[in-house]
Amino acid sequence: MRSYLILGMCTLFIVQYFLDAAWLQYLVVLLSLMAFLGSAGKADRFPRMLGLVMMSVGIALEWSKGTGVAGISEGIFLILPLLSLITLAPLLAIPLKLGGYFEAVSRLLHNLLHHPQKLYAGITGTLFFVSPILNLGSVRIVNEFLEDLELPSEMSAKSYIVGFSTALMWSPYFASVSLVLHYLNVPFKDYFVYGMGISILSLLVGNLFFVLWEKRNPMVCDQASIQPIEKKQRRKLTEMVLFVALLMAACLIIEAVTKWSMIVIVCLISISVPLLMTAVTSKWKQAKPLWTDFRDRAVPLMNNEIMLFMSAGMLAFALKGTSVMNGVSHILKLLAHQSFFLFAIAVLLIVFCLTYIGIHQIAVVGALAMQLNPAELGINSIALAFILLLTWYISTALSPFSGLNLMVSRFSHLSGVQVGLRTNGLYILTVVTIGVAAISFL
Repeated sequence: MRSYLILGMCTLFIVQYFLDAAWLQYLVVLLSLMAFLGSAGKADRFPRMLGLVMMSVGIALEWSKGTGVAGISEGIFLILPLLSLITLAPLLAIPLKLGGYFEAVSRLLHNLLHHPQKLYAGITGTLFFVSPILNLGSVRIVNEFLEDLELPSEMSAKSYIVGFSTALMWSPYFASVSLVLHYLNVPFKDYFVYGMGISILSLLVGNLFFVLWEKRNPMVCDQASIQPIEKKQRRKLTEMVLFVALLMAACLIIEAVTKWSMIVIVCLISISVPLLMTAVTSKWKQAKPLWTDFRDRAVPLMNNEIMLFMSAGMLAFALKGTSVMNGVSHILKLLAHQSFFLFAIAVLLIVFCLTYIGIHQIAVVGALAMQLNPAELGINSIALAFILLLTWYISTALSPFSGLNLMVSRFSHLSGVQVGLRTNGLYILTVVTIGVAAISFL
């Protein structure tokens, strides 16, 4: 039942986007609150407690501002695009599974076992291509491929963080990019070059760091199990790269032609592409279990995400215009007029400190995105979006409470602090330094 409730919420949000009916907005918000309360009983203890606290504080703040039900409704409705995105984007795994791409990736990674540096490049490169559309599911899938190889814990922690985090800076299928660009009203086509540039650069830096690490910690691998990659599997790898490229190109083209919200475009593509591929290949029988699994397993398991994202979005909206946020905005405005570098460092430190103690990125970055005005700061809106996404990138990779860090910690058998600061701290610091320097110069 909760699955239909969540999917109904996403469907009505898309319909509301095009109809723009006030009564439908209230209906969508009502469904959202029902989904939130339904997820509360199923979520893990920490996300449930944090979600209830953030939602309660957000509602109390909004009520104290005198906006009442209308303000609370608007706060919840503003986060619905993001909830729809994270709910529907996993549907894109269906065409990848139907196309047999995962088997080709598995063979590629096993074939590179005898050369650690190439294997590391293969892992991070695979995550670079599939993470933009599969989100955290990509890390889970790659880990399943490599589970029997028993790679060193530090290698797993490094490769998963480096490969996955690249998508945080550019993929429209990610909450980070979609939320920040949505709140700052920045077209994805205008930001794409900057996001892709820092993502590719971070991938290269990550591989360079591993080369230096591997020289100090050489790996001895058994070459007996190596099997050559067949021509068919090579073709599948090429097709997978083209598939991802076509999805991104479709997003850019549709946005340029229709001027629709990128989040809505991604949601529509997430639904239509699996249906279209299933129809073209006539693999209805093979696809049916995948659609059923999505409905009955994937959607109901989103309890933690619904609790955290909806409550954090409500809190971020409620913080807008408060004395605290006005004070923070005033200080950041003074720093921005003095030096863009000082402004960037201040934003990075604020977000990092708050997210490191467990506050979700959506609450902190979302509040800043809604509060800060690029014109008042005297900086370009793309530069502000870039800095906010860098802060999201840092907190996701380093915070022991982030979904990525928790997952990698479980797979690598290292603590959250070891996965973040100890194993990847220097790498993240290097990428952020280069990013801030580059955007300051531009």
